[in-house]
Amino acid sequence: MRKSFAVYFLLISYSLLAQTVPFERINTSKFRQLSHELPTPNTYRTASGAPGHEYYQNQANYDMKISLDEKNHHIDGNGWITYENNSPDRLEYIWMQLDQNMRKPGSMTDLISKKSLPSSITPSEVSKSYIDKFEGGFNILKVSDQFGKELVYTIVNTMMRIDLKSALKPGQSIKFNIIWNYTINDRMKDGGRSGYEYFKEEDNTLYTIAQFFPRMAVYGDDVGWQHKQFLGQGEFTLPFGNYKVSIDVPEDHIVAATGELMNESTVLTAVQRRRLAKARKNFLDPVMIVTQEEAEVSELAESKGKNNGRKTWIFNAKNVRDFAFATSRKFIWDAMAVKIGDKTVTAESFYPKEGNPLWEQYSTRVVAHSLISYSKHTVNYTYPRAISVHTNQIGMEYPMICFNGGRPEKDGTYSEATKYAMIGVIIHEVGHNFFPMIINSDERQWTWMDEGLNTFVQYLCEQEWDIYYPSRRGPAYQIVEYMRSPALNIVPIMTNSESILQFGNNAYSKPATALNILRETVLGRDLFDFAFKTYCDRWAFKHPAPADLFRTLEDASGVDLDWFWRGWFYTTEYVDLALDRVRIAKVPTIKPIELEKQRRQKFEKDKSRHIGRIRNKEELSPTVVDRIPETNDFYNSFDKYKLKSSEQNKLTNLEGEVTGYLHELSIINIGGLISPIVISFKFADGTETIHRYPAEIWIQNEKKFTKTIYLPKKAVKIEIDPFLELADCDTYNNVWPLQVNVHLEALPQKSRWERYYSNPMREAQLK
Repeated sequence: MRKSFAVYFLLISYSLLAQTVPFERINTSKFRQLSHELPTPNTYRTASGAPGHEYYQNQANYDMKISLDEKNHHIDGNGWITYENNSPDRLEYIWMQLDQNMRKPGSMTDLISKKSLPSSITPSEVSKSYIDKFEGGFNILKVSDQFGKELVYTIVNTMMRIDLKSALKPGQSIKFNIIWNYTINDRMKDGGRSGYEYFKEEDNTLYTIAQFFPRMAVYGDDVGWQHKQFLGQGEFTLPFGNYKVSIDVPEDHIVAATGELMNESTVLTAVQRRRLAKARKNFLDPVMIVTQEEAEVSELAESKGKNNGRKTWIFNAKNVRDFAFATSRKFIWDAMAVKIGDKTVTAESFYPKEGNPLWEQYSTRVVAHSLISYSKHTVNYTYPRAISVHTNQIGMEYPMICFNGGRPEKDGTYSEATKYAMIGVIIHEVGHNFFPMIINSDERQWTWMDEGLNTFVQYLCEQEWDIYYPSRRGPAYQIVEYMRSPALNIVPIMTNSESILQFGNNAYSKPATALNILRETVLGRDLFDFAFKTYCDRWAFKHPAPADLFRTLEDASGVDLDWFWRGWFYTTEYVDLALDRVRIAKVPTIKPIELEKQRRQKFEKDKSRHIGRIRNKEELSPTVVDRIPETNDFYNSFDKYKLKSSEQNKLTNLEGEVTGYLHELSIINIGGLISPIVISFKFADGTETIHRYPAEIWIQNEKKFTKTIYLPKKAVKIEIDPFLELADCDTYNNVWPLQVNVHLEALPQKSRWERYYSNPMREAQLK
């Protein structure tokens, strides 16, 4: 009975143990592949990151007539849309974006907005924010087919579904008409990407108009209908198409817009046309099309009520994903030619006198430089023009046109911060022509795919403008404050646009920094540049997703980067490497043959020190082999530690003194993010050597490794990340010997920014 019970108890215990202790370990390696995170490759999007042989995208063409009512800040629109179904699917209905509807009182954006009670508030602020809210949003007056018959539609906040009378089959297109209007918001009061700026002194207005028409949503192989609501933070995703847009404005207005101006002879004077023709051939400096003096005359005439007529400006744009325009009688206009590949495009600027002298000196030149730089790093700019429009406190992008801030003081002076902020925003917004206007990612879902990639190339462009340019984003060391933020304040890059915390750091800075580290440290410039251009070439005028970028950069570089994407884009881990221990040993100068003899002798001597042998020698002697000679043979007298002749010959060939030092380094990974290692060794004579090791050095142990390095001289200082290229968040534990008496300069952070934002230009003029 006892034996049976014992066996039974053993079986039960084994069964319970089997249930609680798994026999297989879950793969948590940071080097594991991204096969579970990335979508399965298919005939639309391949495992290499390229478009598949069945890749498709639908197209939306627009023919619109737009009228601006300046007195009431109102837009009336009438547009024909032709939608082409290039997908393999039957579409029972189609979806359109009504982004202005976020400005309707009671919209989802309005309802989810959160504010705390301020310490003080005026009655007018209460009225604006809580009672008499701006009545924005589209008024859809009619939706009808090409025969004038009304179509049934349903508005769902910022989206509109149009029900088709019969399914739109693969290869078919549908043409329909929408009539609408809306009131333009005062952007300086209500904010937003689009709106107007009012100049009270002159009773004049500058309009920057976008999201002004119902726009087709994207239908794609990886998302179906992309109809995520527009809440204000996530931007836009749109199909490509051709546009013809007629814009009716007061006759003294100058209009800048997406596309080519088709009726120059009816809206421009003969003098303006001659100047424009000259600008299209001038590659050296901008040519004034409308001067400041001429713009001021228009402003004055309007204030006296002399302008009552209207003009219609007609623009055509091919293969663009959106359309925007700016219009004002205040516009100064200059332009110059830029050579991109075998094409000549025009770089142009439209700005009020309030932008001078900065804008006349810099804007168009910066546009031209941006086109050249971005074309070098991505794909050639293919559109006929690129326009920078100035209005206060803005930075927003559309195909061929962008709206940019950067305004001097009223006396014409400006701070260094104002200058570089203006140049930076122009580079950034012009750069958006490439991301996402040409390489057309889904901004509504993944802000980082346009903002992050654009910010990365912006950094390259800024440095090509001036290597001392004070770039805010891109260099690795500038991201460390964000990377070591508390976990509750940050989210992974791979987070939906509306859910991002610390929007600028997450969607702009961190992905730009990651790509810069990939370029400078992981792959090297040549390999990265080839892979990045391959991605841009593959997905120009298409709709890439994150997996397409990740896979293409691996495919074109030939380097497994899954560890990099996982760490930088899917986690909030950070880089913090520490020199845990350093040991340095001098290489013996004794000859190899003598060293080997000593080693073998020492081994035998060490064995004789064992306590058991010492006691056995005292207690057991004499042993059998001592007493009986017949128990001895060859091996009892054979010296097993003596060098053979062949061994002596080999060691003799190595004769010669070997000098130097072995440096044993133990490095620990505190932050968790896998990183390559860059180590500087400095010597007493002032020289230095740099050793670089790939991220795979962590592949067996992701928390700590020990490596021994031979150097001919003894290092007196060892430092990890000496060039600040790894985004290491704590550089104090990177150095050996430990710098215990580091003197921290007591320079208040505010004083640095005070210098940056001060205006010594004004001070110099007052002297």
